[in-house]
Order: sequence, then structure tokens, then C-alpha cells
Amino acid sequence: MKTVIILGGGGFIGGHLAKRLKSEGCHVRIADIKNHEFWKHEEICHEFIKCDLTQPKAVELVISESADEVYQLAADMGGAGYIFTGENDANVMHSSALINLNVAHECVKKNVKKIFYSSSACMYPEHNQLDPENPNCIESSAYPANPDSEYGWEKLFSERLYFAFNRNYNLDVRVARFHNIFGPQGTWDGGKEKAPAAMLRKASETKEGDGIEVWGDGKQTRSFLYVDECVEAVLRLMKSDFVGPVNIGSEEKISINGLAQMAIDISNKNIHINNLEGQDFVDKYGFSCPVGVRGRNSDNKLYKEKVGWEVNRPLLEGMKKTYEWINSQVILRDKL
Repeated sequence: MKTVIILGGGGFIGGHLAKRLKSEGCHVRIADIKNHEFWKHEEICHEFIKCDLTQPKAVELVISESADEVYQLAADMGGAGYIFTGENDANVMHSSALINLNVAHECVKKNVKKIFYSSSACMYPEHNQLDPENPNCIESSAYPANPDSEYGWEKLFSERLYFAFNRNYNLDVRVARFHNIFGPQGTWDGGKEKAPAAMLRKASETKEGDGIEVWGDGKQTRSFLYVDECVEAVLRLMKSDFVGPVNIGSEEKISINGLAQMAIDISNKNIHINNLEGQDFVDKYGFSCPVGVRGRNSDNKLYKEKVGWEVNRPLLEGMKKTYEWINSQVILRDKL
């Protein structure tokens, strides 16, 4: 039985990854600072260790000698309201960097056979993402570096950390840059949710004839990948001989207003979009509107070349599945 350790398995992507690997017969150990919010531990793993991975002793406990695979998804992160206000920058950089420093060191010490690190498209230069219709997120465009957030800078640093451990200590690594992964069993309210969850929640909550709030002018573009395809892409990368870095995301670009309208259409409600920006946003929230770069879209040519597979699920299909789940969560919450 293959021994798999998932750091950050109490989170959204980590939980889905753990569930998939357990179903395939792996012995799955999860370590996270929090319990999974939506799954019982026995549904997704054999062992769940609740601990703080910024502490070296915790990482020493979690990572076992000669483990077959480690998946490092643990990070301090969230949606635009968490990453782009600037209020959480120190915690984001400090906590995530400490985790990766601890994990890389311990994997070498324990002779781990292979480790996956989840980087982010947020590490791409801001100047390559100013045109919402023509963003440049090809892997080779990462330098000269200029991420639009401290979260992106930390991701870039940690990529380099794992590649340095690969060169100097022969740590077998795989690094992928995630582009906006979404789906059920993930954060859907409270300020750390990503755009698809936020739009679907707002559509579920909003009454007929009212409007849903969209931050900014809504013309900024993104692509969003359904979590099942993300997990499949990660596992195929791990089986390949390509170290990375490589994008894992969808090439189906959509504006944020387009995403909001898709959520409205799925809800079958007569509601509209209210764009909030500029001084109106500052007056309401007390900080500038955190919309991020103007355009970001995954470029999958390198993944297809090196791994020989491509994602193909339409955004609408994933959004419908996610709406069903979020709408059920809203109903449950409102009953309390």
C-alpha cells in the first residue's frame, strides 16, 4: 500500500485529493491546523494529525521515513478580500514560508520519495496581466518577477526553495501553479472564499429583483478549473517525469461580470449585477477595492506537451454542480 501524506488536507483541494487517493487504495495521512469543515476524517483519510506545520517538531512528527508521496498544499491564503487588502501580508508570508522551509528540510531528512508543491498563478508578473483580453501566463514569463501580492512573492520564493532542494539534495519534486480552483466542499463565505463560490453564494442568497455585488468594474478576466480536474492533473503530473513548474488551470477565460451572470442564470432568478468600485467601495468597506490584476488565464501548452493530457470540463458544468452544493449550505445555514 502506497503511503501518502497530504499537508493542508483539511482544506478544499487537499480534501478532494485525499478522498481520491484513499479511494485508490493509498494509505492517506493528513496534517492540518484545522479539521475538514465538510467531510468526516474517515471519509478522506486513515490518519488525521491536527497540528501547526509552521512548527518544525510538528512536521517531524507528520512526515514518516521513506514516505512514497508528500503533497504540500498547506498555506495561509484566501480570496481577494484576504490577499489583496494588505492587512494579512506578514502572516501570509511568514506562515507559508515557514511551512515550506520545514517541509523541504524534513523530506530530505526522511528520504521522502517524491513531493508535490502547489504554487499559484499569483506569482506571475503584474505587468503581464494588465490587458484583460490578452494576459501572458506562460510558464517562462515568470521573470523578471513582479507578482501583484505578497502571497505571489512567497509562492515564487517557495518554488525556488523546492527546486534548490532538488538540485542540491536530489529531492524529487513536482511543482504546479494553480489557476483558481473551485468546486463543492470548499470555503463559500466569511471572506476567504474565491470568486466562483462568492458569486454562487450571492446568487443563492439574493431575492428576486435585487442585485448581487461585484467588486470592481467586472471587466477583469480569469479562468476557473473544477476541482476534480485539478486533482486529476496533479496525479498525472506526479506520475510523469516532468519536475515543473507547470500551469494547472483552465483556458476558458471569462470576465468577473460574466461569472456573476453565469451564477445568476444558474439560480434561475430575476436579479442583476451591482458593480462597486472607487470611492463608493472605500466608503462601504474602508479600503480600496481589491480586484487584483486585470487579466489572468492559464496557458496549458507546456502541460499538454510534458504530461500528455488536458482538462476539458466546461466552466458552466462545474458551476452548476457547485451551485447545488452551495445552495444546500445556504439553506442549512438559514435554518439554524
